[in-house]
Amino acid sequence: MLDLLVLFAQTKTDGKSDGGPLSSAFIFFPLIIIALYFIIVILPGKRRQEKDRQAMITNMKKNDEVLTIAGIYGTVVSVHDTKDEVVVKVDDGTRVRMTRGSILRNITAEEAAKAAKDQPKEQPKEQPKEQK
Repeated sequence: MLDLLVLFAQTKTDGKSDGGPLSSAFIFFPLIIIALYFIIVILPGKRRQEKDRQAMITNMKKNDEVLTIAGIYGTVVSVHDTKDEVVVKVDDGTRVRMTRGSILRNITAEEAAKAAKDQPKEQPKEQPKEQK
């Protein structure tokens, strides 16, 4: 591909371009491909991840097992609706008050989703055929 760019970038000895009006378009072609890849693949993935994270944070409830950004495992003791605050029980008698954004994963919700996904779907029972 680099050879193709070099081929189209060559100029005549008098300084005029050899490829005509489309020669500059071939130079920008890889940049256009990279931009399209970013718009089509990367951006929707980031939006979906952010949407899933917001849903996890808003659906957090008491007794959920969570992992914080700092790597601390704990159990949610209370969630304040008006404040952006969660109280997490780390150990017996140790409670930590933190913002909702500091929760990295909701382990209880992830396990429930995985169990629902792994559960085999029930197939409808076949009804006996009528004899004529």
